[in-house]
Amino acid sequence: MKWQEVRELFPNQFVLVSVLNFLEEDDKKIIDEVAPIRTIPAENVNKEFFNVDSGNIVYHTSNKECIVHIRKNPLMRVR
Repeated sequence: MKWQEVRELFPNQFVLVSVLNFLEEDDKKIIDEVAPIRTIPAENVNKEFFNVDSGNIVYHTSNKECIVHIRKNPLMRVR
């Protein structure tokens, strides 16, 4: 299912989706096809976000595009 279709089905909500297809550009994953799993109540978003399984993401449908920024070295400290 395209991200735009998810936005239309679940307007202004957090959703847990499985990523089916994406393009990688520089430090971004531009996700264009997903499989919705379920909506997430606002009070549970942080818990779901940090406990999500590999290949899934929690994202809000108010975003026109589904883009995930990739951290190349997440353990590197910047001074």
